[in-house]
Amino acid sequence: MRVIIRKGQRAMDLTDPSLYINRELSWVRFNERVLEEALDPRHPLLERLKFLSIFSTNLDEFFMIRMSGLYWQLRTGSVEAPPDGLTPRDQLLAVKQALASLLVRHMACWEEDLLPKLHDAGIHVVPYAELPGDAAARLREYFTAALLPALTPLALDAAHPFPHISNLCMNLAIVLNYGDHHERFARLKVPPLFPRFLRVPHDRAPRPEPGEGPCLFVWIEEVVAANLDLLFPGCTVTAAYPFRVTRDADPDIEEDEAADLLQAIRESLRQRHFGSAVRLEISAAMPEGIRHMLAQNLGLASDQIDTLSGPMGMANLFELAKLDRPDLKDPPLQHDVAPCLPPEDPFSTIRNRDLLLYHPYDSFLPVVDFLRAAAEDPQVVAIKLTLYRLGPHSPVVEALMQARENGKEVAAVVELKARFDEEHNIQWAKELERAGVHVSYGLVGLKTHAKMCLIVRREDDRLARYVHLSTGNYNPATARVYTDLALITSNPAITSDVALLFNALTGYAGKIPYRALLVAPDGVRRGMLDRIERVTARHRESKPGRIVLKLNALTDPACIQALYRASQAGVSVDLQVRGICSLRPGVAGISERITVTSLVGRFLEHSRMFYFQSDQEEELWMGSADLMPRNLDGRIEVVFPVKAPHLRRAIRDTILFPHLRDTAQLRRMNEKGLYERVLPQPDEPRLDSQQLMLDQAGSWNQHEG
Repeated sequence: MRVIIRKGQRAMDLTDPSLYINRELSWVRFNERVLEEALDPRHPLLERLKFLSIFSTNLDEFFMIRMSGLYWQLRTGSVEAPPDGLTPRDQLLAVKQALASLLVRHMACWEEDLLPKLHDAGIHVVPYAELPGDAAARLREYFTAALLPALTPLALDAAHPFPHISNLCMNLAIVLNYGDHHERFARLKVPPLFPRFLRVPHDRAPRPEPGEGPCLFVWIEEVVAANLDLLFPGCTVTAAYPFRVTRDADPDIEEDEAADLLQAIRESLRQRHFGSAVRLEISAAMPEGIRHMLAQNLGLASDQIDTLSGPMGMANLFELAKLDRPDLKDPPLQHDVAPCLPPEDPFSTIRNRDLLLYHPYDSFLPVVDFLRAAAEDPQVVAIKLTLYRLGPHSPVVEALMQARENGKEVAAVVELKARFDEEHNIQWAKELERAGVHVSYGLVGLKTHAKMCLIVRREDDRLARYVHLSTGNYNPATARVYTDLALITSNPAITSDVALLFNALTGYAGKIPYRALLVAPDGVRRGMLDRIERVTARHRESKPGRIVLKLNALTDPACIQALYRASQAGVSVDLQVRGICSLRPGVAGISERITVTSLVGRFLEHSRMFYFQSDQEEELWMGSADLMPRNLDGRIEVVFPVKAPHLRRAIRDTILFPHLRDTAQLRRMNEKGLYERVLPQPDEPRLDSQQLMLDQAGSWNQHEG
């Protein structure tokens, strides 16, 4: 819809492409902020290494999903123009240009900054050719015993078809000479089941694993390359060049045509390894002939080839970041079990008041204990839960299976399409089904992204409901590094809505008139627009308004235009968007009253908060949804109100507003879409909002005064 606002004699078109920042370029800027954390000497050394690894992991996923989508649009001509108006070709060129400098900074961070500091800290990552003493001989023994049997060289010639190159695996392009002056070529895949960094064994160690002695590591592909003579006896190995291929990992799943969604997802996972190649990373030393041969067989254009001066596949740096060196890491979290929720009888507490948990500052253990208590309580008759990202070990699933063993009705809505967690979710879905749990995969065509748990308990002559709603997943591992808010309540309007939504997810339902929740599709966008427009209208009536949104991403055009209209009316709008933000702040006559900040720090800012204030009235909502079309139109999302005044004050004053005032990790976006660090004034102390949260953990439920 084309929206034009008139101010005086000037017409301002809120659909003008210049008012929108391209989604892909915004993501590149987000990953640049991650890289800046790796460059920040204030972080402990292995934490900086972790950020460098995350930068590479993010980049791999970006190419597998977003860049592959742009190449597909370019190839097929199927284009849906984004609000900023850039064509797929324009976007590809702009992204490649923006990434070029980041890749140079990324490699310099590793080679010129972190690698020397690791050496000074006693962690040595050395080229194979520079190994001291007989270390190379010991690694050759390890190669012969452990690596050699797992290697399969594949010839590259007219008699051998070009082999399939697996997604994100390390490979060697090998040049061979059999003494007849004719070069031959082979490809060798370095099996990903081995560590990327091989620890050099000391004299008493039979294999390169952690132990006493020097902390000395070598890249595995260098070990393989140095011992190829054992793999090709009778010929001369002239050279070996590493390379790596990234493939399209976002296959389409036609759910309405799939008789068995579980089987369809399994098949899509298999196809992920065979998707179209979208990127080739090669060594700078690779000759042009081999480079051309690889690109031709992979169907890649020259602009899809990245030539690197150093190691590729740097996501594996996480192996070093996990080393047991507490002196080089952030201090561990000191969790106390939240006293607000006694595990022996949580229901009497929740019956009397709503409770708030803020992970990772609050332990995730109370959530697990809550489920375990429900599983063992003879008065509990049913438990229902949504499961999006589970991980390999899940005490939450164990509690559900225990509840079923105790005779309770247990239902789990498992989202099989949670990207890159599909295999874990399939495994857990089958485990739950074997335990007798009612497993549903949600609604056709929609991802179930809502995070909610419903417990039904027999109390006197009635059935009481208790609900846990969260901005994050039921995953204890991510709850240690993602910041997420959770509400535990027995509020009748909220619990009734959750019950209705579960019935819709596991059965059939028409349009449901929810009383308390905003539910996507349909409900979240409409609810957000209604509240933005209400604040805007009342501000025009001289009732001062303010809007504060804390999100992971903001790309929805309708929401952006509503925020522009709020700014034009004079409403103060503060947006803290960790990742992608398509709204352009600071545009004269459009967004002068809007600030956009991004917080990237030790913990991944993952919570979503929506604060609306008009005169003396205020609303605060939290939920699983970002303001993106994919969330608002293609997912089951829940945004829930914080009704208890003491919790609203706690979130507003001790969580949301302090994050806006951060001067340690905060960056502010300018009109050009670039970010600048927010620094304290000369006379004000530095405010690290994440450290502040650590200092006041567990206090959120004590603001009843």
